[in-house]
Amino acid sequence: MASIVRLSSVCRRGVKPLFYQTTLLARPLVVPHKHQEQPYQLTAKIHASQALYAGSASKAASMHWTAERVLSIVLLAMGPVAYYSPGPVIDYSLAAALTLHGHWGLGQVLTDYVHGEAKIKMANAGLFLLSTVTFAGLCYFNYHDVGICKAVALLWSK
Repeated sequence: MASIVRLSSVCRRGVKPLFYQTTLLARPLVVPHKHQEQPYQLTAKIHASQALYAGSASKAASMHWTAERVLSIVLLAMGPVAYYSPGPVIDYSLAAALTLHGHWGLGQVLTDYVHGEAKIKMANAGLFLLSTVTFAGLCYFNYHDVGICKAVALLWSK
């Protein structure tokens, strides 16, 4: 059996409905009035953080986005090149490109899911440590073993 509950009676008991929180609004609501043809604005408190403003960092963010896309395309092109002409240049290029691609990707995950100033600093420090160890490990593998290209070829040959 269904029951209808008035929103105002729920709000009086201390429950906040999700879609009526003012922090979720990005702009004022525009609602047409029944007797008027012109819409009028409902006033609401708007939560604005520094991340929502496009300041001087907007060009840097755009260049970073472009660099991520270029790196992804370069990685796609490096696959066939690594298969047909494996060598130390391609091995070290793959080590750098894969590490940078992973670093940027995990950085976006941290930006989306880690909140709080101290937690962000710790997460970024951990990310830099992880990226450094990854790059050093790939370079060590390239120098002391068969290299990334030949290792993948060996995996496919068996």
